[in-house]
Amino acid sequence: MPVTTEQIIDVLRPVQDPELHRSIVELNMVRDIAIGDGGDVRVLIALTVPGCPLKNEITNRVTGAVAALAGVNGAAVEFTVMTDREREELRTSLHGNPGASAGSHAAHGHAEGREIPFARPDSRTRPLFIASGKGGVGKSSVTTNLAVALAARGHSVGVLDADIYGYSIPRMLGTDREPTVIDQMLLPPEAWGVKVMSIGYFVPEGQAVVWRGPMLHKALEQFLTDVFWDEPDFLLVDMPPGTGDIAISLSQYLPRGEVFIVTTPQPAAQKVARLSAAMAQKVNLQVRGVIENMSWFIGDDGTRYELFGAGGGAELAEELGVPLLAQLPLVPALRAGGDDGRPIAAVDADSEVGRAFHTLAERVTGELGRRRIFSPELRVTG
Repeated sequence: MPVTTEQIIDVLRPVQDPELHRSIVELNMVRDIAIGDGGDVRVLIALTVPGCPLKNEITNRVTGAVAALAGVNGAAVEFTVMTDREREELRTSLHGNPGASAGSHAAHGHAEGREIPFARPDSRTRPLFIASGKGGVGKSSVTTNLAVALAARGHSVGVLDADIYGYSIPRMLGTDREPTVIDQMLLPPEAWGVKVMSIGYFVPEGQAVVWRGPMLHKALEQFLTDVFWDEPDFLLVDMPPGTGDIAISLSQYLPRGEVFIVTTPQPAAQKVARLSAAMAQKVNLQVRGVIENMSWFIGDDGTRYELFGAGGGAELAEELGVPLLAQLPLVPALRAGGDDGRPIAAVDADSEVGRAFHTLAERVTGELGRRRIFSPELRVTG
């Protein structure tokens, strides 16, 4: 029997837009279906924006679904583009109206009139603040590989690169395209199953970000309100070193955040990392654990060398009354993976450090999976 339009629509329902992760039928992207006498099928798809970066992926998904249907001799895809009005309606249906937030702008989790979804008590997203008191301890590497390990366990994961002055997450994840803009709604690029947003997408190569506090504050607002994160299971925040403006702003925007302190074993790093924990206390964020990076190095002779000393992470964890969640060895492949956009937790999960990241992800989702009761009041002491 000849194939029908209804059958084709049915097989296209499971096909998702690769950026929005919604059915192309539900998104009203399927605009026309033409069936020839010989079973040749042509599908007209409305792209969200001109020059859609994942146009080829949409073509492959549509032709693959249609061609598998009995009675279809061949499948082809043609494209048109949504109008401005259609993009506005799409953005509203997915992301809401920027000016429609309930409650006071001064309330917790509000920015420019739009509620931050992660701040709601009923949000399923766990914001994880990956913090350190100083730079150079591998905090961004930990953020990247923990995110990849969580995604590998089947969780939806986003990473907010809040290290505005020293952004590095896009390179470490290997995202090779800029965010897509749909009527002022930003779609974050995705790599290794992780969505990411960073100021690095908006700054010309080689230029420094020279901003004062208010501009940092505004950038974070936009990353939390204008980006379509789609309520992931985890939002990892790569915090900047120290306890300045960004840390204060994020504690106000994401009062449900859980803090994970990254340190190296040496006493100097441990003492400075303690300041991040003190900052978390002042803004009523809970420290959930310590992650010790660069714990040891194994030479070609098989000897284990503790290049940065030993015991700093355990000592800090004991002092804070939290678990030491992981000790990560110093290996060249971890550094190389960050430079090449091939995180070791993804490309060599069975290596010593790869297993350590996946065990860390298991602990975060397992024994640390119970969330504390949310208090809507931010209490700043001292």
